[in-house]
Amino acid sequence: MHPMLNIAIRAARAAGNVVARSFENVDKIEVNAKGTNDFVTNVDLKSEEIIIETLRKSYPDHSIVSEECGQLPGKDSDYQWIIDPIDGTANFVKGIPHFAVSIALKVKGKLDQAVIYDPIRGEMFTASRGKGAQFNSVRIRVKAHKELSGTVIGTGFPQNAKASSEAYFSILSSVFAKAADVRHAGSPALDLAYVAAGRLDGNFQMGLKPWSTAAGELLVIEAGGLVTDFVGDHNHAKSGNVVAASPRLLKEMLTEMRPHLTAAMKK
Repeated sequence: MHPMLNIAIRAARAAGNVVARSFENVDKIEVNAKGTNDFVTNVDLKSEEIIIETLRKSYPDHSIVSEECGQLPGKDSDYQWIIDPIDGTANFVKGIPHFAVSIALKVKGKLDQAVIYDPIRGEMFTASRGKGAQFNSVRIRVKAHKELSGTVIGTGFPQNAKASSEAYFSILSSVFAKAADVRHAGSPALDLAYVAAGRLDGNFQMGLKPWSTAAGELLVIEAGGLVTDFVGDHNHAKSGNVVAASPRLLKEMLTEMRPHLTAAMKK
C-alpha cells in the first residue's frame, strides 16, 4: 500500500470513529447554518481537526483544502489534500445513517490517492493512481453497461444550483424514462464510491464542490470508469457538474442529457 494512502486511511478511520460515536447521540449534535440549506456541526469540525492533525503529523509541508476551514497553504504546494470531514451532513443531522469521510490527495495537480470511509457500515473505499480501486482491500470495477435500460442511476438534487433546477429535472425525467430506477441518497462521495463498486451503474449531479468529488473521481477512474462534466469535457472540478459511469454508459447518459442543457451547464 502506498504510504500516503495508508496515512489517509488512518485519518479517515480516526475521524470516522468520532463521527460514528456522535451519531449515537444525534440530539446532542450542535448544528449551525453556514448558508441557505447548508449546515455545519460541531462533529464536522472535530472530524476535520482529526484528519488535518493526522495528515500534518506525517506531512507537515503539504497544503490542504477542506470544506470547513478552506485553504491551508503548505511549503510544498505540489501536494494538496482535499477533505470533506462529513459528506452527507444533512443525513447525519437527521439521523439517516448514510454519510462518509472523504480524503483525496493531488500530486502536481493530478489525483493520486483517495479514501472514502463509511463509518456506520465500516466500509472503506480506496484508490491509488495507476493501481486500481478497492473496497475493504478487495479489487472493484464499475459495471460495464452499454445502455441505460436496466440500470440504477444515482443523483442529487441541485441544492447549490437551484437556478438550473428546471433543466435538471428535465434531465432527470429523460434519464429515468430509460433507466430501471434512480436513487438520491444524499452523499455525493458515497454515490461515486458506489459507482466504482458497481452498486450504482452511473451518477450525475450538479453544483458539487471539489471536496465532495475528488476522492470519488479517482475511485471511479481506477475502477475502469469515466468522470466528465455534462458535455463530456473535464471541467467538472470547476463547474461542479459531474457524470460518472462506464465509458459506454456515460456516452448514452450524455446523449440523453444534451437536449436539456442550459448555457450555464455547458461551461
